[in-house]
Amino acid sequence: MKPAAFQYFRPATLDEGLSLLAEHGDEAKVLAGGQSLVPMMNFRLARPEIIVDIGAIPGLNGVALDHERLTLGAKVRHFELEHPTFDGPLAQLFATAAAHVGHLPIRKRGTIGGSIAHADPAAEWCLLATALDAEIVVQSTRGSRNIPISDFFEMYFTTAIADDELLTEIWVPALRDDWKTGFSEFSRRAGDFAVVAVASAVRLNDGKVTEARIAAAGVAGTPVRLVNAEAALIGTTPDADVLVDVAEIARSEVDPSGDLHGSSEYRQDLVRALTRRALSQSI
Repeated sequence: MKPAAFQYFRPATLDEGLSLLAEHGDEAKVLAGGQSLVPMMNFRLARPEIIVDIGAIPGLNGVALDHERLTLGAKVRHFELEHPTFDGPLAQLFATAAAHVGHLPIRKRGTIGGSIAHADPAAEWCLLATALDAEIVVQSTRGSRNIPISDFFEMYFTTAIADDELLTEIWVPALRDDWKTGFSEFSRRAGDFAVVAVASAVRLNDGKVTEARIAAAGVAGTPVRLVNAEAALIGTTPDADVLVDVAEIARSEVDPSGDLHGSSEYRQDLVRALTRRALSQSI
């Protein structure tokens, strides 16, 4: 298959790119790595009249970690996060998740901003953004705004980004060294989309959990924070029995639809198993 006819623009500056989006609105689609958009265009699932390729726009590739947050430019490639230049609990979590993103050619070309803007509910970066309370920075000719991740994902492949806005950065709160993280994913084959994935981050003080973040992907139209499981974990000394109980609570929090990859009950059982595995890495 080949895509329907379209006009192609490759702006050299951010202002030029934002002007194109303001001019063409919902007729335009942004192209970064193209690992989601191009296949959809080839199968005629997407028929944009205008393509705005942001590949030449400078300033969207940065990765920086300070005591407050990890800042990721929209054009940071998956492969860069598989081999992060920063340290600490976030580095371990991002490296583990990145290794599950597609195959190597996809990780070399695809971008974290493109993945989050695409909003696949089974995508690894959408899951981590949800688990870690990320903020999404978007810009337009009207200005810049920060969207909390809780307001960003609306439903399958739908976000709060307006037609004239461009996702430029992802802000992730920094985790101090007393945090530990975990990530576990099940897919049919290596490189396939996740059937279910779970990410966790746990903060310990004197052996007890003081803060916890747990989220699941592949169980709803958006990634889901497992708030009841988080609450059950806080205040405990997380031994094997506690993890079994918390994983069962996580299972009860989701009500996924069944599809050809598995029934609702199967996905619930995966949430239970993967929650336990992820948390076992976090303690």
